[in-house]
Amino acid sequence: MTSSSKVSIYAALAANIGIAIIKFIAAAFTGSSSMLSEGIHSAVDSGNQILLLIGIKRSKKPADENHPFGHGQEIYFWSLIVAVLIFGLGGGMSVYEGILHIKNPEELTDPFWNYIVLATAFAFEGTSFVIAVKGFLKLEGNGKFFKKLRGSKDPSLFIVIFEDGAALLGLLIAAIGVFLSHYLNNPIIDGAASISIGVLLAIVAVLLVVESRNLLIGESANKEQIQIITRIVKANKNVHKLLSPLTMQLSPNEVLLALDIEFKDHLRGTELAEIICSLEKEIKTQIPMIKQIFIEAKVFKA
Repeated sequence: MTSSSKVSIYAALAANIGIAIIKFIAAAFTGSSSMLSEGIHSAVDSGNQILLLIGIKRSKKPADENHPFGHGQEIYFWSLIVAVLIFGLGGGMSVYEGILHIKNPEELTDPFWNYIVLATAFAFEGTSFVIAVKGFLKLEGNGKFFKKLRGSKDPSLFIVIFEDGAALLGLLIAAIGVFLSHYLNNPIIDGAASISIGVLLAIVAVLLVVESRNLLIGESANKEQIQIITRIVKANKNVHKLLSPLTMQLSPNEVLLALDIEFKDHLRGTELAEIICSLEKEIKTQIPMIKQIFIEAKVFKA
């Protein structure tokens, strides 16, 4: 787990705790449903960041008899819990609050403080979002951002980016809802904005559930890494045939690799062992996150 991951989480946690308190206070004084939904959103995000920190800590536990490959996948389990909470608490509560507000609309008071809170929240969320994106780019490098984001193996980074991105969109929806409800003197619009925020959170949650599920059940390393492995092995003049490499992402920074290689038949036992050691060393040098390599060696006989 990189330091960028923790910096992103701590930045998001600090921002969300402060923003949640401000939003709840503003909602209590102004009666805005969308503002209350935003407060719920920030509170849920704060809890999510704490869960991610727990996941990071537990994933660093060393391997033991019952977990010979370590506890790296703990972070994927906790990221799945986070996604479920975003869907249930964030999305569900926001939709519920919006429906209640539409059924029993409350008279809205002066929206001035709503705008102040929304602008402040946008600044904090924007800062957190920029920090998370910078940390992600530092880790993944430049290129197609959304493609890299979808292919990321580090939930402590991509969850924060998804959350902060949803938060910024949610703030815009809330601002539009507050403005239109006052401009048109129709509090039902504010309730509709709350429902929209809930739907937004539900969509983000589903995306995160899919990503976390794939990692939790044993997703392979990315295609670029597999191509590097294939190139290294096939470049060795003593290799006759290589079956497709098998990889499994054990944690954001650890990959398990299994290779089925058919070597040429002129090799002796000592020579074969030296070649295998050389291949392992080169692969680990090129891709440091590959910590364990298992090679099934066969000898080709014409």
